[in-house]
Amino acid sequence: MSDPSRFARTNHIPIMRRLPLAVLVLACAPWLATAQATPTVISLSLDQAIQTAQQNNPQYLTAVDTRDVAGSQLRSAYGAFLPSVSAQFGSQYREGLQQLIAGQRFGAASDQISSTYDITVQAQYNAAGAIAPKLERANVRAADAAVAGSAQRLRTAITQQYLNALQQAARAAMQDTLLTAARAQFALAEARAAAGAVTALDVKRAEVAVGQQEVALLQAENQAKIEELRLFQQMGVRRPDSVQLTTTFTLETPPLQLDQLIAMGRNANPTLNELRMREQAAQLGYRSAQSQYTPTLSLFTGVGGYTNQYTDRDFVLRQRTQSKQNLCLNQAGNDPAAIDACNGLTLTPQETSAAIADNAQFPFRFQRNPFSVGAQLSIPLFNGFQREQRVQEAAAARNAVRYNVHAQELQLEADITAAWLNLDAARRTVAIQERNAAAARDAEFYASERYKVGLNTFVDVAQSRADRETAENGRISAIYEYHRAFALLEDAVGRTLR
Repeated sequence: MSDPSRFARTNHIPIMRRLPLAVLVLACAPWLATAQATPTVISLSLDQAIQTAQQNNPQYLTAVDTRDVAGSQLRSAYGAFLPSVSAQFGSQYREGLQQLIAGQRFGAASDQISSTYDITVQAQYNAAGAIAPKLERANVRAADAAVAGSAQRLRTAITQQYLNALQQAARAAMQDTLLTAARAQFALAEARAAAGAVTALDVKRAEVAVGQQEVALLQAENQAKIEELRLFQQMGVRRPDSVQLTTTFTLETPPLQLDQLIAMGRNANPTLNELRMREQAAQLGYRSAQSQYTPTLSLFTGVGGYTNQYTDRDFVLRQRTQSKQNLCLNQAGNDPAAIDACNGLTLTPQETSAAIADNAQFPFRFQRNPFSVGAQLSIPLFNGFQREQRVQEAAAARNAVRYNVHAQELQLEADITAAWLNLDAARRTVAIQERNAAAARDAEFYASERYKVGLNTFVDVAQSRADRETAENGRISAIYEYHRAFALLEDAVGRTLR
């Protein structure tokens, strides 16, 4: 019989011990809930964002897949020098029914099963095949440049969106600072109203200002989350619950001059390099079209075999017996006794086994077909001016790519020059906006101090705070416009400059 006291010790906590434990759980419950609800903050630098985008962005991965296709086409162009090999195997069943053709019966009276095999080796060589590897190699280099261009454009897009997220976070921080100032002014207005220095109108205006600033802060923080969401969308991954952007940008001028940047862009810009590779491929395509006037050499050879087996065993034995009798009759001459003896011949057991074994060919006891090898040289003479049309189309495509290269060179110089001018203007704008923001902060401070001693009204304080908000927004916009201009200059050059 079980001991009740043992059950109580092992399955229940004594009342006196449960009370402190319950009190401890209740006391720690708010802290535990807070710890579970607090999301993990993910730190994200610009380089990490770019690396993640290169691994997950769909558009960039599509460009990488295109490069893989170009590589397979290059292998196929080299593979054209190797002969093509094909093999086939077949089997057939034929009913044992004779056919009447021109009054004669053909075919065996027994059903037949047969099989065949054939291995064919062919090769073709012409001028177009010799040009194809060079053409596909140029296409591979163009695909490499396209991947580099896609990577550069992706880097620019991620940098721009990263800057947008940082700018909106800075605006939210600025709105938070303004909210703190508005609350301080609201408290000051209440204190002065209690002292009889101002009317209740100033208190209401200060309260309205706090509410408006709370709305501005809420909208700024919401927009900051949206910009982060768009950043992770371009990266190709989901946005985590909480993220902190860690990369900081400094106001620095590129160490190179404009002419140096243009020269660098002519060598490094991936879009221009891709067009140059396309020009080489178009030139080779034109030569390939011209090669249609040259002859083509074809080589071929092959081996094969067949089997044929009668399904009627008695038919096989009758055929073998008839052959034996016919051979005997050919040797008997006109002797009646010999002829009768030949007609009475039958197969021995050994001959019967041999006949059955010789008939058992299906499916793999092949009889080899005669070996053959051949060569053919074909010379194109006239095909209704189709070759001339293809040559003209290839020449037009080559010229179009050349024009595109020249247009891209002009656009490259214009883009780099415009980006350089925009960067210089943005740098000077930042300096001006810094002075404006500093002056606006001083003006707000003076207005607040004068309001404390009753030398101006709350309207002056509210106006100075609005002026500061405008100036701070202008300063933040100018700073990040400078960084965006720097990123656009890097995109135009085709490489990083920091």
